[in-house]
Amino acid sequence: MSKFTEKPVPARTVSADTTAGTAQTLVEGRDIQGDWWALFHSPQINALVERALKANPTLAAAQATLREARENTRAEQGSFFPQISASTSAERERNSLVSPVPKTYNVISGSLSVSYTLDAFGGVRRQVEQLNAQAEYERYELEATELTLIANVVNAAINEASLQAQIDTTHEIIRAYTAALDVTRYRFEAGGVSQVDVLQQQSLLDAQIATLPGLQKQLEQQRNQLAVYLGGLPTDYTGFTLDLASLVLPEELPVSLPSSLVAQRPDIQAYGALLHSATANVGIAVANMLPQISLTGSYGRDGSSYSNLFNPAGIVWSLAGSLTQPVFEGGTLKAKKRAADAAVDVAAAQYSSTVNSAFQDVANALVAIHRDAETLAANLETQKTAAASLRVAQAQYRAGGGTYLNVLSAEQSDQSARLNLISSQATRYTDTVALFQALGGGWWHRNDVDPKVAQCCGAF
Repeated sequence: MSKFTEKPVPARTVSADTTAGTAQTLVEGRDIQGDWWALFHSPQINALVERALKANPTLAAAQATLREARENTRAEQGSFFPQISASTSAERERNSLVSPVPKTYNVISGSLSVSYTLDAFGGVRRQVEQLNAQAEYERYELEATELTLIANVVNAAINEASLQAQIDTTHEIIRAYTAALDVTRYRFEAGGVSQVDVLQQQSLLDAQIATLPGLQKQLEQQRNQLAVYLGGLPTDYTGFTLDLASLVLPEELPVSLPSSLVAQRPDIQAYGALLHSATANVGIAVANMLPQISLTGSYGRDGSSYSNLFNPAGIVWSLAGSLTQPVFEGGTLKAKKRAADAAVDVAAAQYSSTVNSAFQDVANALVAIHRDAETLAANLETQKTAAASLRVAQAQYRAGGGTYLNVLSAEQSDQSARLNLISSQATRYTDTVALFQALGGGWWHRNDVDPKVAQCCGAF
């Protein structure tokens, strides 16, 4: 896997005999399923994602913005056709007494008007093109918003499970330290140890208790964030039980070809649409510098009553054409053209930057999957060694062959190793989430995606 990273990444990670220790194989060119989060085989995560997709207001806003953009495009497309309007009016008038016509009479009229602006130089066409590109941008922004939301929900669930596991482990450590303190106090009263040993054990217990508020704060804040992802308030949060050990780490991970990544990433496609929009704006600016040709016509009838409204003598009509050419605008139109050209340069640079960032995301995810698997394996060995060291130190101390300082040191090492192991287990899951997100998340497999659009990502 050297196409995304400077140095080749092994196609298979190391394994470890613990939670999240499954060896993962990177399969180049494999497609990504649309519901990639289901690969963790967690009913809780599946339910959370479903709730978020239904209720998250940020996602709802993105959906509404897309509808707005599409309707704006349809509205502008009406400019391709003649504009037809009908009108009718009825009046009753009275003239002065010196008028030669009857002093009171009726005026009834009806007419049909037609106006049409010739798109001789493509101004309307480029305007529709620009609005259509803007709608495409909003569509891909919606895909990016949905992908980010799903990844955030899954990560939040994993982090909550990790924090809860760390809290549970900390409580276990506190109980063990409390029991050790009771034994140490008993031995101190019996004259077997010094008061320093008691104080050191008490200090170790107090330090461990002091870590609980920080972990609980993180857990509560994580739950508040998850509640917002689900479209509610922190007070609306309903807890769930997710054990890290219940999650399945996918054994095979897809890795897209670099040539496919550009089509799969919604953020790249969004900036591509912005570039398209910017080039269309250049065409609009050019068209505004050229003549505008309009045609208007009307046909109607006038009469003094509805009965004679259709008398051929009452026919009225008109036909007119106009041509408007900007002559002097104080440099305004040329400046707008130059501004549109500059906007194209901006959009092109943003597109290039987004592509670079996308490749970086994939490279970072691949490196993390490989290195964090090694970290988990190392932390597992560290935890095993620390646990064994603690058992030996305690046995030696009970047999009178070791110092209590050795026991305290072993306890600290064991506590740190156990918590580090939990963190590295959670990281293996979140690394997998990061890879799926970096590869675009399989949005092209959704049922509401246009099949023609999905074909660009290899879905048929």
